[in-house]
Amino acid sequence: MARLQKIPNLTIIIPTLNEALHLPLLLADLNAWPYDFELTIIDGGSTDLTISIAQIQGVNIIKSPKKNRGYQLKIGALNAIGDWLLFIHADSRLEPSWVKSLCRIIQDEKSKNFAWYFDFKLKNNNFEYKLLEIAVALRSHFLQIPYGDQGLLIHKDLYNISGGFSSLKIMEDIDLITRITKTNKVKRIRENIFTDDIKWSNSNIIKRAIKNAKLRKKWRQGYDIEILSNEYNS
Repeated sequence: MARLQKIPNLTIIIPTLNEALHLPLLLADLNAWPYDFELTIIDGGSTDLTISIAQIQGVNIIKSPKKNRGYQLKIGALNAIGDWLLFIHADSRLEPSWVKSLCRIIQDEKSKNFAWYFDFKLKNNNFEYKLLEIAVALRSHFLQIPYGDQGLLIHKDLYNISGGFSSLKIMEDIDLITRITKTNKVKRIRENIFTDDIKWSNSNIIKRAIKNAKLRKKWRQGYDIEILSNEYNS
């Protein structure tokens, strides 16, 4: 389908590392965007079919010298040509209505003053997962701290003024959002983003939430990011 060119360019940036299972599904969702856009993956050294999948789909590929999500996102933004940047994790899925909502936001000149996030959802109807979704919604709205798995839509001007992503293996999302919200607000796109629930299903949700909270506290206290990254992945 031919791309229409009536609104500012959009660059979609996806950090990847062995995402062959998830990437085709996300690309199918993103290809619903009817306007001209740039789609880039920044790969941290995949050994599966991630690169081949991206090549078949005609996606721009940047090979990162570091297996570091913050660094990958930073490189993606530095190479972006779009006026608007959409950062999204490879294990995400979007509903068809996301296109209409993003078009509405991008066409409104006032939207440049805000950063925008999706509503966190898991494709699991268990009670504890619903509680997690509610907790994330409350944190995002009242504390103004959405996380990276909720996506981030931001105009390049605000991104640059805020300093952009830092080269952090973890906490790169909180680090950027904290700087953005010193001067600007974050707002809901009012569309769902579904995240693979495997990282939650393999552990106790409450224990994992407590562990993550402790890691965030240590990070704010200045603990070494390498140590925190190893602890997060343990």
